[in-house]
Order: sequence, then C-alpha cells, then structure tokens
Amino acid sequence: MSLTNEIVKQKVEEKFGESVKAFTEADFGLLTFEVDRAKAIDLMQFLRDDETLRFNFLTTMCGVHYPDNEIERQFAVVYHMHNWLDNVRIRFKAFLNGENPEVESATRVFLTANWMEREGYDFYGINFIGHPDLRRILNMDEMVSFPMRKQFPLEDGGRTDKDDRYFGREPQNSNLN
Repeated sequence: MSLTNEIVKQKVEEKFGESVKAFTEADFGLLTFEVDRAKAIDLMQFLRDDETLRFNFLTTMCGVHYPDNEIERQFAVVYHMHNWLDNVRIRFKAFLNGENPEVESATRVFLTANWMEREGYDFYGINFIGHPDLRRILNMDEMVSFPMRKQFPLEDGGRTDKDDRYFGREPQNSNLN
C-alpha cells in the first residue's frame, strides 16, 4: 500500500483530534496543516515512529513573522518532514504568541533540529524550550534585536557614507537634472 495524503491526514486526525486543523494540499501535492503549539513535537514524534507514516527525516524548520495577525498567531514555526521510503513530504505549522514566541525543542526527536532552532532563535527570537545550546548562530552575541522580524529596520538611517543615487533610488525632492 502506498502512503497517500489522505492516509496521513486520517492517522494524524485520529491521534491528535482538534489539535490539528486547516489541512490543505499545496502545489505538487504537498500536504500542509496546522498543529497546536503544545502538540507540535508530539506530532513530529508520532509522524516519525508510526509504522505506516515513517516520516524519518526533518528536512527543514524555519520561523515566520506575521506582524498583522492577532497576538496569538504572530509567529509560526514551520516544519517540513520527509518519508524517504514512500517519498512523501509534508509541512505543518505551529503558531506562536507574539509577546512570548516559544515552543518545545524538536532536538529530542531529531538532532538535526539543533542548528535550525538556533537560527530560528537568532533571527526571530523564538525560544525553543529544552534546546541544549540555544544561542545565536550567525549574528553577534551582543546583538539585542532579531533581524528577520518585520519591525527590524531594513537600513541604518544614520549612515552618512551612502548616496541613494548609487543604489538606483533618487531622493524624493530631487532637483538634480
């Protein structure tokens, strides 16, 4: 029997009930759904350990910032998993509170989550509870902001060494001809 999105959906709904929702099929048949933050890692472990599902690889994990959403859904952690045996991929999201974005660490299920979670912390400020070494991975340790958050300024307004004309942007009230 070949693993299908319908089988995955049925087994996940049977096990997690109302904790999973918003099932859709994205481009190329990728099953996508949401899971409650508190159940995200239990879901991941179930997807890995179930004899039928066998999602044995965490392909990627990333953060997303939705500043226009209500406070309870301003951040998301997106997980992509792959079943190598049946060549099936899935994606699920856990939405997080904007004032205190935190979720349990996936490192107890997949060691590969280690650096992905550090990147999520470094760029979005998401706290992965239980992570063995949650610290910045690419930015300086002294940095106090999180550059992938939508409120992070894209440019330093105090720079004096930059002339907008060299970047294809003309000043608003330009008298240059």
